[in-house]
Amino acid sequence: MQVTADCSLAPVSPLIEIVAFTTEFDRALGEIAASDALRAGLSLGAATPLPPADDRIRAAVRDLLRKAGFKPTGRSKPASEYLLRAAGDGSLGSINAAVDACNVASLHSGLPISVVDLDRAAAPLTIGVPAPGSSYVFNAGGQVIDIGGLVSLIDAEGPCAGPVKDSQRTKTHPGTRRTLSIVWGTTALPGLAATTAAYYRELLHGLGAATEPVAFA
Repeated sequence: MQVTADCSLAPVSPLIEIVAFTTEFDRALGEIAASDALRAGLSLGAATPLPPADDRIRAAVRDLLRKAGFKPTGRSKPASEYLLRAAGDGSLGSINAAVDACNVASLHSGLPISVVDLDRAAAPLTIGVPAPGSSYVFNAGGQVIDIGGLVSLIDAEGPCAGPVKDSQRTKTHPGTRRTLSIVWGTTALPGLAATTAAYYRELLHGLGAATEPVAFA
């Protein structure tokens, strides 16, 4: 399986270091139980091969998001910071196997990660920065986030995922069989995105899923 995306990153940010891959599950997500390893990984004390997320990583991620004018504060903090807070107060729970694997990798690396249902996204897929005032609904309750200036995954219908919140339109669901994951890394943390993606893919392989790196054109 292969996804081709626009890799003209210069207009986005010279700091960006993206690693992306697709995943194909052998059955629908609603039929896959989250493994004990995944559930354990949602805890801050879990052992992983990743370097511990620290203030240096958090600052580098925020710098990346600011590069095009986005302000990563308040409710618009990077998704990885939300996970850290939720794990700290015990509110980070299992959602489904695909999202759990994403959350484990993001929590312990400190890098935000997007995961979208590949069959809900409309080709072509590109990486870009939406214009000021751009927004999308990010949850089932209809809440909207302003993503103007935020590096994002964009499909034929518009922005659909990013390092703060992914859109509700392309989120996974019980019938999901194929996903696209994007690790939003930065050149200020060389190699961390690749290491994170490798660990993330191992978690998915442990569920019997097959993954393939995305080919950027």
